Amino acid sequence: MKILSVADCVEKELLETVGGAPAIDGVELLLSCGDLPPEYLTALHDRYRVPLLYVLGNHDLRYSKTPPRGCLHIDRRLFQLGTTKIIGFSGCRWYNGNINQYTEEQMAGFVRKMRFQLWRQKGVDLVLTHAPPRYIHDAEDRCHRGFRCFRQLIDKYRPRYFIHGHIHALFADDSERITMVNSTSVVNSYGHFVFEI
Repeated sequence: MKILSVADCVEKELLETVGGAPAIDGVELLLSCGDLPPEYLTALHDRYRVPLLYVLGNHDLRYSKTPPRGCLHIDRRLFQLGTTKIIGFSGCRWYNGNINQYTEEQMAGFVRKMRFQLWRQKGVDLVLTHAPPRYIHDAEDRCHRGFRCFRQLIDKYRPRYFIHGHIHALFADDSERITMVNSTSVVNSYGHFVFEI
């Protein structure tokens, strides 16, 4: 399955039509890691005409009033598409009290509440989050520290992919945005990233 993930930065070229087809051909699933306007997600969904799953970032303030049309919010939900199992967690570390900000303890509680579903489904293939795991692609300021419980989630369930946003970085090539943790590819999806699972 070919997947297009997006995060943090509107890239209008993804909406362009090339020869009657979307800018990236063959996409079967769209993922959003947050901090994007809901209208952008709607436009991506309409352009690619495939399922779009999303989590919220710390700047996603308008989603409760104007959610993206045709898209599925998977925060603290396990979603299965074919044989691929996907779980999502919205938000980042608490830093000023706005929405979608959580303490380490709160996020660890959210992950803990998903354990039964993860056990029943025999694990997960892909984890979709806004924030990164602690010490993997994160930073030391209060806003951009990752969650330790995400690293524990990777160690316990060994998903094939852990896709996140939140950390704005420019990459010379896609290999710079990927860090391997055991058998899991941890990917900073800033802008966009295309991969297959």
